[in-house]
Amino acid sequence: MAADSFLQGLSNARLVGIVRGTSGEAAVDTALALIEEGFSYVEVALTTPDALAAIARIRASAPESCFVGAGTVLTARDVHDVAAAGGQFIVTPALAESIEAGAGLGIPVLAGAMTPSEAHGAMTRGATAVKLFPASLGGPSYLKALRDPFPRTPFIAVGGVGLKEAPAFWEAGAIAVGPGSPLVGDAASGGDLNALRERARAFVALAARHGKVEQP
Repeated sequence: MAADSFLQGLSNARLVGIVRGTSGEAAVDTALALIEEGFSYVEVALTTPDALAAIARIRASAPESCFVGAGTVLTARDVHDVAAAGGQFIVTPALAESIEAGAGLGIPVLAGAMTPSEAHGAMTRGATAVKLFPASLGGPSYLKALRDPFPRTPFIAVGGVGLKEAPAFWEAGAIAVGPGSPLVGDAASGGDLNALRERARAFVALAARHGKVEQP
């Protein structure tokens, strides 16, 4: 998928669901529940047991309008494994060799960064967007300040972003937010899927009220 199309779709969706747990089977159920409730972008962290098999199963069941990716992607080998499993984008927690590897394969990369130097370095290495992580450390005001020297860099706020925090990050210029535990809870470890669905519907409704963003 072309980077521009991926970014515009993500800017429209405003959300990336982050699935991380202790059970690959539960991760599949969690991701599919998120998709059924309106999430178009879902990532499964590679720290989840059997994550690659889970990604392949989710891809096989997800509609074509949805995108399934992998999180905590650190190495070039990880990137190739994710691609072989059908992953459509990768997410990193930091500046890592996976950024160049993903970009080299034409896979959209959401690269983890916190400081101005890291944000610049992520885009220089070929990232599609910068994952501001952990976003809760600096808050929306930090994101706003960071965007001043990087007005054309797409930022996604991840880390401690729940329903209460998301609007302020969108208003500060984030094209999307990536809720993890505030959304998934313990569902990816075998927890309550009905509670997960309720939270997912609340996030989707909130994102819809904040509208779409046109990329510069």
